[in-house]
Amino acid sequence: MDLQTIKERIAVVQSKRDYLLSLLEQPNLGTLRIDVNQALEELDELIDEFRRTVPETEL
Repeated sequence: MDLQTIKERIAVVQSKRDYLLSLLEQPNLGTLRIDVNQALEELDELIDEFRRTVPETEL
């Protein structure tokens, strides 16, 4: 897989972050809030790790 393809896939994953944030605003989320928070944390870690690995990347 080439770098451009990886950048595109990371950008798609990053775009899903806004959806996860909108889920946190739902009052009836219940215990799923824990899972959404975990997903956000892991997504942020993935994006940070990618940026450290490929520093010139701007997503």
